[in-house]
Amino acid sequence: MTFWIFAAGLTLLALVAMLWPLLRPKKQTAMRSSYDVQVYKDQLKEVEADLARGTLSESEAKASRTEVSRRLLVAADAEALESTSSDAPKMATRVLATIITLSVLVGGFGFYQQLGVPGMPDAPLKDRASSRPSQEVAEKAAAQDGVDFPNIVQIDPKHLELVQQLQEVLKDRPDDLLGYRMLADNLSQLNMYAEARVALETVMRILGDDATAMDYAAQAEIMIVATNWYVSPSAEEALARAFQLDSTNPLARYYAGVLMIQRQDYGQTYSLWNGLLQEGPADAPWIAVIEGQIDAIAAEAGITRSLLAGPTADQVNAAGDMTEEERNDLIGSMVAQLSERLANDGGPIEEWVRLIRAYGVLGETAKASSIWNEAQEVFADNSADMSALLAAARDANVSAR
Repeated sequence: MTFWIFAAGLTLLALVAMLWPLLRPKKQTAMRSSYDVQVYKDQLKEVEADLARGTLSESEAKASRTEVSRRLLVAADAEALESTSSDAPKMATRVLATIITLSVLVGGFGFYQQLGVPGMPDAPLKDRASSRPSQEVAEKAAAQDGVDFPNIVQIDPKHLELVQQLQEVLKDRPDDLLGYRMLADNLSQLNMYAEARVALETVMRILGDDATAMDYAAQAEIMIVATNWYVSPSAEEALARAFQLDSTNPLARYYAGVLMIQRQDYGQTYSLWNGLLQEGPADAPWIAVIEGQIDAIAAEAGITRSLLAGPTADQVNAAGDMTEEERNDLIGSMVAQLSERLANDGGPIEEWVRLIRAYGVLGETAKASSIWNEAQEVFADNSADMSALLAAARDANVSAR
């Protein structure tokens, strides 16, 4: 009902704005010639007044009177010939006003029936503050869309029953940290991610200021999975808190890449995910996912991945078993070439990481340190890139300055 009251009010204001110029009472507009006639009459009075005060001589007053009188006669003739424009016929005005009124009422209602959503309830105030759906709204949308989270393992009815019993027990134990952690984990195993997200919120409340970067990253993960990989403002806030506590946290960096995809900032996603690829370990759960998508992300970002731009990990490891002469040949043909190109033309973060690690494996700690220091200047404004460089420097036994 409130909507229709506001709609009626806005419609009325629109009609008033359009109909008032047509229906308002007409005022007689003064003609320009009539205005000129009055001006010249006033000037004649001023001439007589100046003559009486003695500021004009008789001859000056006569000359002024003659000139003003001549102009007065011209203005009077123009006034006689000038006529006011007639108003439009009243019937035509009324017909036009009726057409405008019907167009606004019928057209507006018709458009709303086609494009609007009659009966849709008001959005909660907190959801109106942002153009992005909230976590709760996104979860409901995922449920309404019939998102089916695949069950890799058939759910054991006993498992589900035990989880339900745990939920009942925890109703009387609002501060049981271990209990709520177990509840969130088991709900996740049952693919009940929205419920797991609620349980994890209780965990974060109990932890308070003791929550770690991994706690916030895990909370963001549950939120994102519960909304079918949409990053809500709440999930983004959890990621931000994780980064504040530990900018190198790999789980937070992975899901920050998902957020950047949502924002279509593929360059940032590539930087974050490529750093994770460089750091490893190879069995990390996000590595396989990143490897399957990194080429597409690079293409969206306009980045050409150069797989032969420097020594691969296998080549670098093999270099450690080579003779001194063979190692020098490898450095001359690959590492030195890469180092020179990065110094002259620059390159993506993965090549700097690869070069630092290559020098570390070959025992060239001084050169690895030099590249590390130079890379810090290049990538100082990107925390994700700095994290990848720091990991490479540690692998090369280079002390961070």
